[in-house]
Amino acid sequence: MAEIVVTAQKREQRLQDVPISISVVSGKQLSDFQVNDIKGAMNLIPNVFVQSTAGNDVIYIRGFGSPPANFAFDQSVSLYVDGIYAGRSRQAQAPFFDLARVEVLRGPQGALFGKNTAAGAINIVSAGPTKTFQAEVNGLYNFDFKGPDVWGWVAGPLTDTLGVRLAFKFLDQDGYIYNRATEQDEPQTKQQVGRLTMAWAPSDNFDFTARVEYANRDIVGGITVSSPINTEQKPGTTRFLQESALGPEGTQNESVIVSGTGNLALGEFTLTSVTGYSWFSANTVNGFDQTIPGGGGTVTNNSVYNSFPERFDQFSQEIRLLSPTGKTLEYIVGAYYDKSNYTLDQLQGFNILNLFGSPYFGRIDSRFNQEAESYSFFGQATVHVSDQLRLIGSLRYTHTHKDGDFASRLVYGPFAIRPISSAVGTIDESNTDPSATIQYDINDRIMVYATYGRGSKSGGFVSNTLGTTNATFTFRPERSRNYEAGIKSTFADGNVVANVSIYNTQFEDLQVSVYQPASSTYLTGNAASATSKGIEGTLSVFPAPNFDITASASYQDIKYDDYPGAACLASQPATCRPATNNLAGVAPAYSSKFTGNLQAHGRFDLSETLRFDATGIVAGRSKFYNSDNQSPVFGIQQGFAKVDLRLQLAAQDNSWHVALVGKNLTNQRTTGSAFNLPAPITAVPRVILYLEPTRNIAIEAGFKF
Repeated sequence: MAEIVVTAQKREQRLQDVPISISVVSGKQLSDFQVNDIKGAMNLIPNVFVQSTAGNDVIYIRGFGSPPANFAFDQSVSLYVDGIYAGRSRQAQAPFFDLARVEVLRGPQGALFGKNTAAGAINIVSAGPTKTFQAEVNGLYNFDFKGPDVWGWVAGPLTDTLGVRLAFKFLDQDGYIYNRATEQDEPQTKQQVGRLTMAWAPSDNFDFTARVEYANRDIVGGITVSSPINTEQKPGTTRFLQESALGPEGTQNESVIVSGTGNLALGEFTLTSVTGYSWFSANTVNGFDQTIPGGGGTVTNNSVYNSFPERFDQFSQEIRLLSPTGKTLEYIVGAYYDKSNYTLDQLQGFNILNLFGSPYFGRIDSRFNQEAESYSFFGQATVHVSDQLRLIGSLRYTHTHKDGDFASRLVYGPFAIRPISSAVGTIDESNTDPSATIQYDINDRIMVYATYGRGSKSGGFVSNTLGTTNATFTFRPERSRNYEAGIKSTFADGNVVANVSIYNTQFEDLQVSVYQPASSTYLTGNAASATSKGIEGTLSVFPAPNFDITASASYQDIKYDDYPGAACLASQPATCRPATNNLAGVAPAYSSKFTGNLQAHGRFDLSETLRFDATGIVAGRSKFYNSDNQSPVFGIQQGFAKVDLRLQLAAQDNSWHVALVGKNLTNQRTTGSAFNLPAPITAVPRVILYLEPTRNIAIEAGFKF
C-alpha cells in the first residue's frame, strides 16, 4: 500500500500520523466516477451529507451545517481551495476538477484553519506541474444525460526552474427530469473551466506557485418535482413548469479564483505566504413544479417565483512560519487577513389567489449588502515528550467586523403581500479557539490520540427574508467544542489499515433558518445548543496484489439540547406557536444515524500490454428528515443504498483506456430536500421535492502522452 500524504496540519504528514478524524479521496477516484463537486463525492465519505436546494448546496459533517435558506450564512463546513477560503458554494464551481486529493477533516478546525470551520473543513489540493512533459485528454458520453464531458491537462517544465500545468473541462449535458411544458430534460448544464498553474523554484531556498482558475456554468431548468402532501416521498421524474416572469429557471454562475503560495527557507525554518483573490457573479431563478398532484396533469395558474442575483469578491492573505521538524519542540505561528464584499438581490414574484380568493399579481424586490473584514493570529506547538508521546496545543484569536443593510420595495402590484421593511446592522466580535491533543505511539504501527478543540463561526445578517427589521436583522456567532479519541493502526506489513474515532461535539448558539408553512416565511436565528455523539471507522484491506477493499461506516446520535423559539414541526399540535416552542430532545433534519460505504477494486493483467480494472462502490445511509418541519408523512427520505461501478480496459503503460461507468445503478430515487408549498401560493397545497440524479451510464475514453 502506498503511503497517503496530507497537509491537514499545514505540514506534509503521513495520514496515519495525523491525530484527526480525516478522510482522503484521491483525484483519480474522483475522476474515475466523474465527481465534479462535494455532492458527487458524498458516496465516498461517511458522516458527510450535502443538502440539494435551489439556493445553495450545503455541506453537513456529523449532522451540523448551515441551512441554505439564508444566502448570507457563512458555512459551518468551509472549503479551502489550494489554501484559499471559499465559504460560499458559488466561489468554486468545479472544485473537484484535476486534483491531487481532497481531505475531509471532521470536527472543529478553528485553530489552524480558523475561518468558519465550526463543524469541519474540506481541504482541496489541485494537481501541479510534472517533472517531464505529459498530457492527458479524456472524454465521455452520458447516455442518460445525453451529452459529453471532456477534460484534460498538459504539464511539464518550461525551464529548469519553471513548471506549468494547464487543465480544462467542457461539459454539455441534459438532465434526468422531463419538463412537459418545455419538452426538455432538465437540468441542462453547460460548463467551461480552465486552470493555469505555474510553479517557480529559482533556488533551493525559495519556490512560488501561482494558480488562476476561471469557470462558467449555465444550468437551465430545475431539480424539483411536485408530490402530494398526504403521501410519503415517491418522486416522479416529470414536471410541468413554464417560464416565469423572471425568465427561465436555472442558474448562471461565473467565477475566478487566484492564489499565490510562496515558501522561503530561513535556515531550518520555512516562511510561507498564501495570497488569494476570489470573485463570482451569479443569478439563480427559481420556479416551482405547477402540476397539481393527483390532478392528471392539470396546470394551475397560481405561482410563486424568485430570482437571486449575487455578486461577491474577496481578498485574503496568510503568513505562517514553520519550525524545523525532528526537534523536541515543533511549532507553527501565523496571521491571517481577509476582506470581502457581497451583494444579494431578491426578486420575489407572485401570481396567486390571495387570502380573499381574488387574483393577485405583484412583485417585491429586496437588496442586501455586506462588507466584512477579519483578521486572526494562530499558533500550534508540538512537544515530543518522548519518542512515543507527543503533546500538541493550538490557539487562534479572530476578530471580525461586518456592516450590513437590507431594504425591500414593492415593484408592482395593488398592495404588498409581504411587509416592506429595511434594516441596518454592524457586527464587531472576537473569538478564541483553542485545542489540545495527546498523541501516543503504542508501536510503529499503532497510534492513539485524544483531543479537545473549539471552533467558531461569525455572526451575521438575515439577507433575504421579506419583512426583516433591525430587531430581527442580526444573529449571534455560533460556537462548537469537540471531545474526540481515536486509534490509527496498520497491520500485516501495511496490508490492513484500521482507523476508529469516537466523538462528542456540542454547538452553542447554532445558527438556523427554517421554513414555517403557516406563515410562508423563514425563521432565522440561533438555536441554544445541540450535541452530536458518535463513532466513525474505516478498514482497508489489501489481500493480494492489485486488489483492495475499503469499508467505512459511522453512527451518530444528534439532538437539540435546548431550542426555544423554534419553528413548529408538523408532528406538533396545531396550537403550537414559535414564541413558546422548544425542540429540546429533537434531532435536527438532514442527519442520518448510520452512513457507510464499501469500495472494492481489482486489476487483472490480460497480457503484457493490456489490463482490466473493475471498481465498485456501494454507499448508503439510514432514513432522515429532509423537510424543515420534519413531516412524518412527506418529509422523510427513507434509508437507501446506491451502487456505482466502473469497468475499464487499459494499456499497461496507462497510455489509453476505455471505460464503462454506471452511477446509481439500482436507480434509487432520493431527494435532498422537501418543503410544503402552502395555499394561497398554490391552489392545491403540495410538496416540492428536490430530486437527486437517477441512474446514468456513460462510456469514457482517454489518452495519456
